[in-house]
Amino acid sequence: MEIGITQAHLNSLDAAAQFIIDASPNQSFYTFLGSMGVGKTTLIKAMAKQLGSQDNVTSPTFSLVNEYAVEGGERNTIYHFDFYRIKSLEEVYDIGYEEYFYSKQFCFIEWPDKIKRLLPENYIEIRISRIASDENTRELTIFKH
Repeated sequence: MEIGITQAHLNSLDAAAQFIIDASPNQSFYTFLGSMGVGKTTLIKAMAKQLGSQDNVTSPTFSLVNEYAVEGGERNTIYHFDFYRIKSLEEVYDIGYEEYFYSKQFCFIEWPDKIKRLLPENYIEIRISRIASDENTRELTIFKH
């Protein structure tokens, strides 16, 4: 079910991140879909900031998962995954994905299509696409599963 659509310019990324958070109350599991270089990690960085993290958010491309602290609230951790480089689901099993996914903490997943059958029943999907007329603006479509 689509729950929102917005455009995000690099100058208004914090507002777009807050829009996503506000459009998905009580949710903690988010997937991010989009082509290479479209801005998935950049959006995750803005969302982490809006949720209260002061940590340096970077892509976990080689480590598979990064962990960021969140100040205040019952959810005090963000787990940021990047599954672009995985070759098999065994790699995901080996890191103990269930402990992260079902921790009730925030989980942000890049390249979720690589692990689709492991995704929980309920999550928010954010599709990011380029706007042809403006290199610095993206269209964000938000779905609830």
